[in-house]
Parts: sequence; C-alpha cells; structure tokens
Amino acid sequence: MELSHEDVKKILEIIDASEHLQELELVHGGFRLHVRRGAAGAAPTEERAISPAAPEPMAPTSAPPSPAKLAVEPALGEREIAIRAPMLGTFYRSPAPGEPPFVEIGKRVQADDTVCLIEVMKLFSSIKAGVDGVVTRILVENGAMVEFNQMLIVITTSQ
Repeated sequence: MELSHEDVKKILEIIDASEHLQELELVHGGFRLHVRRGAAGAAPTEERAISPAAPEPMAPTSAPPSPAKLAVEPALGEREIAIRAPMLGTFYRSPAPGEPPFVEIGKRVQADDTVCLIEVMKLFSSIKAGVDGVVTRILVENGAMVEFNQMLIVITTSQ
C-alpha cells in the first residue's frame, strides 16, 4: 500500500491542527516523514528516504497556536466523568452519515456502550463510555477535529 499525496496532506493537516503534538515521525515503505514543531519562527523539518516509489511530501506549515485555539476545559462536577479523545482525529457522533447519533444528552449509557467514533486516515475507532451513567454534555461538534486527551462527552455517574 502506497501513501498518496492526499494521504500525506491529510497527515500534515492533522499535525498542524494539533495543539499538543510536538513531533512525529512516520515511516511507510521507502517514505519517511519527520515533522517537529519548534519555537516561534522555527521551521518544521521533513525528510524523505530515497525511493522512486515514495510520493513527494507536501511542505508543512506550522505556527504557534493562536490565543483563540487555546480553549479552557469546562469544569467537572462531583460525579461527572469526562470521556477524552485517546488520539487526535475527526470526531463523529453517529456510525454513518444520516444515522442517529450514538448518544444524546439525557441518555443513560453503560460502560461498554459506544458513544462516538474518531477517524484518522480512514480508520475508525469506537470510543466507549467507560462508566455507567447519564450523558450530560456533548462538548464537540460532529465532524470536528479533536486533540489527544480533549474532553468529548461528560457523563454523570450515580455513585
């Protein structure tokens, strides 16, 4: 399986959108992409191993996060548990377009219920509730990019 120009572009967009990711190295066949976020004004680096089959990488652009991107997490109540993103990617509330969401505010969930999906490069990961309780807040819009460890959904437990 070869990486296409679009695959590399999507990887770089995810990295650029991330506030927490500082460095990434991706090796796929003869292709090597190394991106490092540095101090203000420092350019990220990128390398490509010599291979005629390797796609030409797109030069990433990176800037320090803008003040508008530095979001403050909402406070949690005594019995509230936040479901956090285990990876960066695209957040989806339903299993497919046009289908009902996995959860809505007020819905009771069990620990092993799927509450959302996160997609990275066409690979979808099911995110489980992890606790029994009631969904009290959904903090992310459907189709939005999410960061590693970002709060997604808040569940209030009965214990």
